[in-house]
Amino acid sequence: MQRRQRNSAEAKEAKMDKLTVKGTRIVDSHGRERILTGLNVCDKGKYVEGQRRIYGEQWKKGLAADMRTHGMDLIRLGITWDAVEPKPGEYNEEYLDFIGGILDECKEAGVYVYLDMHQDLFSGTDLLCGDGAPKWATLTGKYKYQPTRIVWAEGYFWGRAVHRAFDSFWNDEKIGGKGIQVWFEEMWTYVIEKFGSHPAIIGFDFFNEPFPGKSGGKVFREVIGRLVSTTVLDKTISKKKLIELAAKSDDPSRVLDLYTGDHLRKITSAGDDIIKTFDTKKYFPFINKMARATRKCGNEKFVFLENSYYSNLGIPYSCPRPILSGKTENNVIFSPHAYDFMVDTPSYKYASNDRVGSIFAEHRRSQQRLGVPVIVGEWGGFTEGDEWFPHIEFLLDLFDLYKWSNTYWCYFDGFTDTEVYQKVLTRPHPVAVTGEIESYGYDRENKEFNLGFVQHEETKAKTEIFVPSVPKYAELDGEEIAIKRKGIFRFSTAPGEHKIKIIFK
Repeated sequence: MQRRQRNSAEAKEAKMDKLTVKGTRIVDSHGRERILTGLNVCDKGKYVEGQRRIYGEQWKKGLAADMRTHGMDLIRLGITWDAVEPKPGEYNEEYLDFIGGILDECKEAGVYVYLDMHQDLFSGTDLLCGDGAPKWATLTGKYKYQPTRIVWAEGYFWGRAVHRAFDSFWNDEKIGGKGIQVWFEEMWTYVIEKFGSHPAIIGFDFFNEPFPGKSGGKVFREVIGRLVSTTVLDKTISKKKLIELAAKSDDPSRVLDLYTGDHLRKITSAGDDIIKTFDTKKYFPFINKMARATRKCGNEKFVFLENSYYSNLGIPYSCPRPILSGKTENNVIFSPHAYDFMVDTPSYKYASNDRVGSIFAEHRRSQQRLGVPVIVGEWGGFTEGDEWFPHIEFLLDLFDLYKWSNTYWCYFDGFTDTEVYQKVLTRPHPVAVTGEIESYGYDRENKEFNLGFVQHEETKAKTEIFVPSVPKYAELDGEEIAIKRKGIFRFSTAPGEHKIKIIFK
């Protein structure tokens, strides 16, 4: 049995294999099942008083190569409509050339990219909280964006200008005699024609966390009402404990400890019907339109389906796969998002595995309904200390169980020096497997990685596993093998069932 090890420092030799969908798996041009891991790198722009946003400062040269040495091979690269088309029909070529340079660097390092047209609150008009659409494409009627008073997302809950901007978009209101979604489609078409054939690009995430608009405000009110009624009427929620935590705890947010994943689903179900209507009546026609535009460009790369903002809380996702020329589109990725309530706060150490696990269980049901692979678009977060690391490890284990690829939210200057990057996200995992993965996972307590797969045919391609350090022992199908260096370990197998075990020091 031929086996040969190569170090991941050889990334410059890496060929960017074409990736396609096969059922619920991502496969490359050699027929290997791929598990992609990486980071969000999102350029929301920099606030500069008295000026429009400045873009292009988020990327750090050498990031792709550093990610590759840590076993990561995927970036969700966030750009915004405002950065691409600051004036109607005028595209920012200087910025797009900058993005092209990032793609070239990623190709050289062997890191794949999918483009995310990012937005929060639809737009960052007037340099207020938010990002996304340019001011000329932000139609708010008589309403104006307001400064944040409590939390950045409050515009989703009660911001009339935010609601009006989204409603204008979903209703395709006209700007200069042309529907706003037509402007958006033309902008995306320009981007796809410019970058779509780039070897690093695997697909397009057309609209970050689509929000329903005014009906989204109703979802918020319905969910808050259900929270109150559930808290009062559900006997499994201890009222005594709730009062004690609210009144005596140094951290009142600990009251959330009383709410399990089942409680969360009962509460958020108040918004199910509204979100189902949005997904099927507004988002589906939009995503169909964007998929059609992509294929008209002659581009067959992945179309990414995102859940709505409120499905981040476990409300079911109801949008079907795109239907083009009467046929259901195949090269589609479901890219869900989810976070715990405590994310990005000092209380993140109290994040609930049960709550977030229940959200991802709902996303799993959506995947099974769609019959497509998953790349988790956003998850994770960041705060000081390390008490929240077990929550991140729980989610990594869950993704392994589901055989999901993922991009962690998110990169910031100095992130590659953090412990979560160096010690949690950097871990053993399969990269490319010559067959169909049955299961894989990393037992941290025993420092043991296991992978089982079935190879269906002869191939010259090799299975690739990332090993973050030199292991003390490894065996393939019961036979001891030597892994002498960290990085990408490559080995050959014949058709049949195979198991590899790697134990680290």
